[in-house]
Amino acid sequence: MYNPLNLILCFGLLCGTMIACKQKEPVSGIQVLKIDNWRFRQADTISEWMYASVPGTVHTDLYRNGKVDDPFYRTNERDQQWIDKVDWEYQGTFEVSPGFLDNDQIEVNFEGLDTYADVFINDQKVLSTENMFVRYKADIKPYITLGTNKVRVYFHSPIQKGLEKLEAHGFGLPASNDQSENGGLEDKRVSVFSRKAGYHYGWDWGPRFVTSGIWKPMSIRGWKNALLRDVFIRQMDLSDELAKLRAVSEVEAFEATEAVYGVYHEDKLLAETGVKLQTGLNILKLDFNIEKPKRWWSNGLGEPHLYELEVKLLVDKTYQESVTQNVGLRTLRLIQEPDEKGKTFYFELNGVPVFAKGANYIPNDNFLPRVSNREYETVVMSAKNANMNMLRIWGGGIYENKIFYDLCDKNGIMVWQDFMFACSMYPGDQAFLNNVRLEAVDNVKRLRQHPSIVLWCGNNEIDGAWSNYDEKAGWGWKQQYTAEQRKYIWQAYEDVFHEILPEVVQEWDPDRYYWPSSPMAGLTGGPDQHANDFTRGDIHYWGVWHGLEPFENFKTNVGRFMSEYGFQSFPEYNTVRRYSEPEDWDIESEVMAAHQRSGIGNLRIKEYMSWDYRIPKNFEHFLYVGQLLQAEGMKAAFEAHRSAMPYCMGSLYWQLNDCWPVASWSSTDYYRNWKAMHYFARDAFKEVATSIHETEEEIEVIVASDRLSSFTGEIRVQVLDFEGNMLYNESQRAYGGANTASRIFQKKKADLFKGANLNQTVVVARLTENGNLLSESIWYPVKPKALQLPKARLEKSMTQGKDYIEIVLKTDKLIKNLYLSITDRSPYFSDNYFDMLPGSTKTIQVKTEIPLKDFRDGLKIISLEDTY
Repeated sequence: MYNPLNLILCFGLLCGTMIACKQKEPVSGIQVLKIDNWRFRQADTISEWMYASVPGTVHTDLYRNGKVDDPFYRTNERDQQWIDKVDWEYQGTFEVSPGFLDNDQIEVNFEGLDTYADVFINDQKVLSTENMFVRYKADIKPYITLGTNKVRVYFHSPIQKGLEKLEAHGFGLPASNDQSENGGLEDKRVSVFSRKAGYHYGWDWGPRFVTSGIWKPMSIRGWKNALLRDVFIRQMDLSDELAKLRAVSEVEAFEATEAVYGVYHEDKLLAETGVKLQTGLNILKLDFNIEKPKRWWSNGLGEPHLYELEVKLLVDKTYQESVTQNVGLRTLRLIQEPDEKGKTFYFELNGVPVFAKGANYIPNDNFLPRVSNREYETVVMSAKNANMNMLRIWGGGIYENKIFYDLCDKNGIMVWQDFMFACSMYPGDQAFLNNVRLEAVDNVKRLRQHPSIVLWCGNNEIDGAWSNYDEKAGWGWKQQYTAEQRKYIWQAYEDVFHEILPEVVQEWDPDRYYWPSSPMAGLTGGPDQHANDFTRGDIHYWGVWHGLEPFENFKTNVGRFMSEYGFQSFPEYNTVRRYSEPEDWDIESEVMAAHQRSGIGNLRIKEYMSWDYRIPKNFEHFLYVGQLLQAEGMKAAFEAHRSAMPYCMGSLYWQLNDCWPVASWSSTDYYRNWKAMHYFARDAFKEVATSIHETEEEIEVIVASDRLSSFTGEIRVQVLDFEGNMLYNESQRAYGGANTASRIFQKKKADLFKGANLNQTVVVARLTENGNLLSESIWYPVKPKALQLPKARLEKSMTQGKDYIEIVLKTDKLIKNLYLSITDRSPYFSDNYFDMLPGSTKTIQVKTEIPLKDFRDGLKIISLEDTY
């Protein structure tokens, strides 16, 4: 009978070595069967069997079969809430040959079943599942026959299962983002009772599509003699001279036998040993060294070097199986040490303090199997190309697919990894706790090999939301419950986040740090544990946006590590056109409201816009100015955080991406288009970046540098009017400290502006080193709505390259926030939403296959002056 603890274990490691594993095609002793002819239907009905895609979901299969309309179009979401309330079944077939039946072991493997499923082989039940995040397997040799065989997967409604669990629990639990009303459940928030992606039930940036399906690959495989169940490389010690490593493998043997176990690098044998395998599970260990090891570094600090190591198993002198792993060698510490201002919070990589630059990351689609490897690459490269070195995988989504971590490993993107718990309280019955432990063990062992992962975090915002140590603090949850209920709820929290999860990390990944909740000030317990102490721990600052505070408050609310902060914008006009009709093009229309899940959203954007900009009447212009508003506001945060180095050593904004086309806090939209904010983040996150700051009496220039050595350059500060007349011009030597922020210029405002018309004035700061431009900052002394922008004459020319088009722009006067787009297309522009100074020339490359004539005809250019 199936034992849920008997998981399919992937590859991993202990200590400081983190490896990205690549399972080779099975050879010799391993055979894999293909499952074909997948069909699905609504269960317990006479409905027709329809074509199905595996991996896939019920929603997307219904859409492909023409049974429902595009779920993301207009308000179609509302008409598809019935899907999660009924059961569904899938079936496929596989062919078994006489040779396959000769295998000692035959099993069915599921990398992911969403969520409540019964699995049948030739109508024999072999498996039941209740966790979307766990890999499952079952022995099926007794149930298969020669020729055609059938596999059937019966999916129980996650809503009906949730309602049953809610009733059995006796009372509901806080789940602020569960959009139960949109799902027709009134106030019955059932998401917390199922180990399933929380965002499927809705969030303040996402729709409610509670999916079911075989959401990850599955296989049927057979083998003789033995199987490598798990392989990891443990880093025993690391110095510049030598890396001492240990290959540890779990091998399942059908019977006692002789075997040879070896490790290879580039086909060169590093170590080998003979072993005697016993029937059942065997733990094999083999020590080996790498001389003069190359280390894995984060983006911007060095090469993220990976060693390709192969572990081979021979049984009775016959090649049985091999596993290839990409191994990253590095040391990593989370440094929390008392100082004169509180307590530090930063990551130290290979002995170097790292300022974490990046964003929070959510799943890329509500329908997860639709996300291709190419899309994963686009998302990760968008982070890398914006000079990021860290992404935080937020706890209301999923433990990501292997390809995501492989890409982060390859590109030097560190990963803050949440366990999948967010903004809710959870039940504490033993069955739920056992399920959580099962999930944690499986995913820690699956992911610990990746050098990119630098932290395990228990949950998102729950500690602060409940705030057990302060009756007046929190989100008002605990006040809704009796004393007995509160005791039970908090004990469940303690059991999961202060017992089960840290125990699992300690057992299976002991050299990676565990942080119980984000945000959190410390681990001492009691009032000292509370969230959002700006002198220690990590911070989620939402005074801007939720608190309706001005952007200027980003400058005064800076903590040791800013792990969340943000501001919303709409996606670009081309994206909005894809989910709406012209009659919907009003921010208060039914459709635009449906694609905005923050209740205060669209009107809050408009309110903030009124503070800084002239509100456009044209809908397309409103979307454009909304992106400028977000970009400029977030720029204030980026600059405030980096200017506070080394007091502040992390800036992860909310959020990088979207799971559907929507107005949200993202810097790239659902179709992976860069918003204005992403371009601004790229500039603010450069290795060396200047920023201009205003005090009561002075203007100063700060340079933030990630360089590990100091440098000397030249800072030139100019004041121009919009026609190009020079009002002030000064240069001086500038000293930039190593891995810190330094003030390199300051001047009295009275001396700098000398009576200039501030509504027609721009300040430019250029930092150079040996004549090469390191950074340029442009700053205006008044808000954009007060600027008296001129009508500029813009000249443009275009030439066709091999796979790109080059645009050369030239202006006689200042142009504010020039935006380039192509009608009904969204190619990547090397720069966008930029200012052009009077008399300047700008060259832009556009990676596209659009013919030059079509590109020229479709090119649209907007600037802020056009919206007046």
